[in-house]
Amino acid sequence: MPIIIRAFREADVPEMLEIWNDIVEEGVAFPQEELLTLEEAKAFFEEQSYTGVAVENGEILGLYIVHPNNIGRCGHIANASYGVKSGQRGRRIGERLVVDSLEVAGNLGFRIMQFNVVAVTNKGAIHLYKKLGFTPLGIIPNGFRQKSGDYVDIMPFYIEITDK
Repeated sequence: MPIIIRAFREADVPEMLEIWNDIVEEGVAFPQEELLTLEEAKAFFEEQSYTGVAVENGEILGLYIVHPNNIGRCGHIANASYGVKSGQRGRRIGERLVVDSLEVAGNLGFRIMQFNVVAVTNKGAIHLYKKLGFTPLGIIPNGFRQKSGDYVDIMPFYIEITDK
């Protein structure tokens, strides 16, 4: 069966939690430091503007969340986070998640997608975002503290979401 991207379901949360917590535990991409419990994960994924999953043969291979990057006069700018299951990376699942998230964000009324924290060591994400037309906004020196305690630069990105 092909990989499909769809809205998450409550039954997906245990697999999503594993993906999310693995990335948090790696300490090189997500800014979060605390692992989520199952109850926290359920609430977290439900409170997003949208949470999507990549599914193949009933297995969750990746996920994304979309939510406002800010409030009020900047509420038209979305932010998103993406996670691909360890062992499934390199299959272009992340690309499919990003593309789907842009469509979903546009359908939700967002006009811009902005990524605040992309560590410069995350070469795969940087390559993907540039490939998809995102614009880098410069470098913030030492903006991300990795699990090792080392600080690395971050490169924010944005893209205007085209109207359908």
